[in-house]
Amino acid sequence: MTMAIWALATYSIVATAAQLGSILIATSKCRKPRPISRPAKSQTALGLVGLTRYLRRSRWRAKRARDCTDAPSDVAGVSLVRPVCGMENYIEETLRSAFHLDYPRYEIIFCAASAHDAAVPLVRQLIAAHPHVAARLLTGNETISDNPKLNNVCTGWRAAAYDWIVMADSNVLMPRDYIERLLAAWRADTGVVSSPPAGGRPQGFWAELECAFLNTYQLRWQYTSAAIGFGFAQGKSMLYRRSLIDEAGGIRLLAAEAAEDAATTKLVRDLGLNVRLVGAPFEQPLGNRSAREVWARQLRWAQLRQASFRQYYALEILAGGLGPLTAAAYVVAALDLPLGGVVALAALWYGAEAALARAAGWHLSLKSPAAWMLRDALLPLLWIGGWLGRGFVWRGNEMRPLESRGAV
Repeated sequence: MTMAIWALATYSIVATAAQLGSILIATSKCRKPRPISRPAKSQTALGLVGLTRYLRRSRWRAKRARDCTDAPSDVAGVSLVRPVCGMENYIEETLRSAFHLDYPRYEIIFCAASAHDAAVPLVRQLIAAHPHVAARLLTGNETISDNPKLNNVCTGWRAAAYDWIVMADSNVLMPRDYIERLLAAWRADTGVVSSPPAGGRPQGFWAELECAFLNTYQLRWQYTSAAIGFGFAQGKSMLYRRSLIDEAGGIRLLAAEAAEDAATTKLVRDLGLNVRLVGAPFEQPLGNRSAREVWARQLRWAQLRQASFRQYYALEILAGGLGPLTAAAYVVAALDLPLGGVVALAALWYGAEAALARAAGWHLSLKSPAAWMLRDALLPLLWIGGWLGRGFVWRGNEMRPLESRGAV
């Protein structure tokens, strides 16, 4: 056996071990919570505790629906800052979800760059339909960066009534315990709690492909990196303590990178704190997607990762199944081994992804394996595009990733 064959075989084995290891870590971190048994079936002391909690939670929800201003004074208030920019798939449902949270003391601040934005009438309609929830709409930008989203949320950040602030994109579907889950992940050494999006409700194959990127690839590696102490914030949902950011220099520090989540990650690390991820990621319902939309989004994210975290981005060429499976095929052919070995390795790779998706409660369909394989075939092209790209258009705004500036 030549050195080349040994090297390729070793690469395929190590890559497969990394694939399976990351899937095991992500499965342990993102396992879908088990449904709570109905109180009527509980017949033990533990069941009585569950019944008590069930009744207490039911009373809390009823009280919250009547008047959220009656919250106990010792409950920390939370400000949800949600930027809106145009109409998106499922936007009425995702924005409405913020009005139906169980948390007893919170406010919602919607931010729009213009009073004429297409989403503004919907926001005003939702606010009027939920008078018991403290919610308001702010319009206009405070230009502190080339990042239109950061300029948009800056006014909401300054207007927030509470120290705990959540920046949440308009396409995040918030479960009733959204705030509790974010707060539960906070520790004494935490600088931000984040949740990458879990893609759901895809319509058409290209949306399936986006699920393949978001869920069993990006989510998996983000939770794996966080588990070994290299957490990265993701801008879909980020929980901050405003006092912590203000002491460091204020929200303008988030303009140090092209993306506010990359700047947040570096700021938190510079402060000697950690980025933590929520126990299980929140859903982003996708709807229809075109091939162009999926490619443009993934290429934009690749350029941003390359600009902000170049040393980590360089390793992404090793991700995905294309390289290891190709290496295994070469070894099998060179040694005149049965081709079934490569088929079995591919089944192991993508079968493990299916097991992760099922355990985590993420989208899984008969189209998923084809989407995973196409994703892995595209990863090397995206990696090259991340190095070569020098700009992109995001929601009508021309942006150019900044060179990484190291520490804040």
